[in-house]
Order: sequence, then structure tokens, then C-alpha cells
Amino acid sequence: MSSPSPDELLLIGQVAAPFGTRGQLKVKSYTDRPEHLRRHVRIVYLGKERTPHTLTGVFEHKPGLLILSLREITSRAAADDLRGCEVFIREAEAAPLAEDEYFLHQLVGLVAVTVAGEALGQVREVLETGAGDVLVISRPGSADALVPMVRDFIAELDIPGGRIVIRPIAGLL
Repeated sequence: MSSPSPDELLLIGQVAAPFGTRGQLKVKSYTDRPEHLRRHVRIVYLGKERTPHTLTGVFEHKPGLLILSLREITSRAAADDLRGCEVFIREAEAAPLAEDEYFLHQLVGLVAVTVAGEALGQVREVLETGAGDVLVISRPGSADALVPMVRDFIAELDIPGGRIVIRPIAGLL
């Protein structure tokens, strides 16, 4: 079983701790569709090496916290060794997105412009604040701009075209 390239993978969580004595993993979830994992995903990839593991069970322990069972991990000690590892799936196996949905990583690299056509810079990062996502836009010769991902500020999102149009207000930029 070989690992896919990093471009083919989607980050879905991070191992927080072992769970129980049989090697289950407590995972901080970055997905809002854990039921899709249970029904459609058979292989997850762990850590920097993106080591493939067979997924044998998934349940939502609490909102935002999943318990994963992996065929290859059978002891608490083995599970503890994975603490802090990122958990990936193949992007092709992710739940289908609705027309107005996107993966956060698709925003990174977009060219940001204002509704007036002024170039602002490029999306460097997306911060997940809990209250909403915030774009970090790198601006040549200026400090980074932080733009909330809300309709008041986002006039257009064109992922295939590689750009995002910002509707700035006074003090935003």
C-alpha cells in the first residue's frame, strides 16, 4: 500500500491521545461529516510520512472529537506513539461538496483583489477562529491583511480562476 502525493491528500484531523486499551485514537476532527468517513473511507494516512492505515471504525465521541480504530494499531502504547500526528484521507474520497462549498486549503494561493480591481496580494493562510474563518492576505510592501470570510467582505470567490474579490470597508486594509 503506497502513500499518495501530498497534493492528493486532505487533512481531516490530528491525533490528540489514545482512547481505551485496544489502540483506538482520539482525534481532533477538522471535518464536519464524520459519518462520511465511517461509510466511505477505508484508508487513512498518518503523520509526516503519511503512513497508510486501514480504518476499521469511526464514531463521534463528542462534537469535534472522533474515535478511530485502525487495523494496524492494537495497543494503547502504539496509539500513544501517534499522539500529535495529522490524519489525512485522499481528497477524492472526501464527501462531495455543494456548489457553494470549498475546502479551506483551496483558498491558499488565491490572488486577492478589491471590487475596484486593485490588487491586494495573495491568500497565504486561513485562520480558523471558531467564530469564522479569516483570510491572511500577504501584501507586498505592507503588513498582512486579515479579512473575515463573510459575505459582507467577500464579493466573489473564483477558485477555478484563482482569485477572490474583497469588498473592503474603512480600516479593513
